[in-house]
Amino acid sequence: MSRSAALSLRSVQLLVGLFLYGAATALMVRAVVGVSSWTVLTQGLEHVVPWSFGTITTVSSGVILLAWIPLRQKPGIGTLVNTLTVGPASDLVLGVVRTPEGLLSRVGLFVGGLALLAVATACYIGARFGTGPRDGLMVGLHERFGWPLWVARTSVEVVVVVVGWLLGGDVGVGTVVAAVAIGPMVQPLMPLSARFPWSPERGGAGPGPDDVGPEARPAPAPLTPAAPVTSPHAGQPRPPSR
Repeated sequence: MSRSAALSLRSVQLLVGLFLYGAATALMVRAVVGVSSWTVLTQGLEHVVPWSFGTITTVSSGVILLAWIPLRQKPGIGTLVNTLTVGPASDLVLGVVRTPEGLLSRVGLFVGGLALLAVATACYIGARFGTGPRDGLMVGLHERFGWPLWVARTSVEVVVVVVGWLLGGDVGVGTVVAAVAIGPMVQPLMPLSARFPWSPERGGAGPGPDDVGPEARPAPAPLTPAAPVTSPHAGQPRPPSR
């Protein structure tokens, strides 16, 4: 496969993954059984500023990217696309899907959203265009200060959950389930994305200009969308935060 064709298909994979990440985040929001860590913060900020969920997601992603500067992280093309895509995708799905009646229906919606988040995370990370803003923040703390990756991730996500909860974000059983389950759900999906003919691992195209440095390495799984996760508040495994 030619380099240009492989690059085009990787770009499509990135966009599909990020759209699905935003959609998955919206489904989990509508389930109302608790959302992932970064989504808790986004919901909390909805009580503070008169913006939509997606707009807050986009703006907060931009603010997080500013924190990359002192951490000496370099965004890839995928990082910027992540910032601009996940929020609008979330708003689009939130405008169509409503919260179902009955606990079982809401739990089913959450499970479906979480499964879609895992697929979306593997999809956009496998495109190898850079980590998401939130994952890059955690990787930056790890590389700049030498914190173990799990310490950086846990510290940041505890802070955003507490702040989001104090502002009125939805913390529940789903918050814990998302934190515990997303990593193990994404991990077995990553080798599947590497089997695509256009994948860099298959030699479909050599590393591009955005496939070098920290952004080309898999980051830990998202808890954004972001996810990634998932942040897409999305990023690289990691295993949507968001």
